[in-house]
Amino acid sequence: MSRSISSRRPRVVGIGGTTRPQSSTERALAFALRGAQEAGASVQLFGGAFLHSLPHYAPETRELTDEQHELIEAVRAADALVIATPGYHGGISGLVKNALDTLEELRLDERPYLDGRAVGSIVTAYGWQAAGTVLTSLRSIVHALRGWPTPFGAAVNTLETRFQSADTCSDPKVVEQLRTVGRQASTFALAFGAARADEHHAVERRVALAQD
Repeated sequence: MSRSISSRRPRVVGIGGTTRPQSSTERALAFALRGAQEAGASVQLFGGAFLHSLPHYAPETRELTDEQHELIEAVRAADALVIATPGYHGGISGLVKNALDTLEELRLDERPYLDGRAVGSIVTAYGWQAAGTVLTSLRSIVHALRGWPTPFGAAVNTLETRFQSADTCSDPKVVEQLRTVGRQASTFALAFGAARADEHHAVERRVALAQD
């Protein structure tokens, strides 16, 4: 191994968006991933167009599409995730839920589902009530997948906040909140990676002592 677990850059995977190109949800996610990069992570984004290409997940289907394999392998290799969803009728969107359902394929992994991974949560909604409700729901789903929700989750009220382009937002405070989500995901990944490296080295030392 050329680099130890603790010295390599953490991988942060972003999942989110809508069927509308360059949606507010996907732009919010992009801001969060920039925060992760600022904290030292490499990032990969699965936006709305990609999520729309995923077939409905059916666990009894053994033939997965190339897109499903791509998502599964990216999350399998990830140290942390950021998930962004619009609030639809009080819950997360079907597009995002289908992507998370696809992660059922990780159930037999050494790190099943999202185990050992920090997960940042972002919700965009046309009003504060929906934003708060859906953020709680998204955190519950992350818990069910054995992930660790970051302490800070961002709720964006698109009634008040506008993303004019991929790089501009009408509210600098919202930008900072989104970057905080990404930074926390990356920081947790670094800390958890260092802890795993220490554990790995401790095991190696015990084995070496036993062989002496």
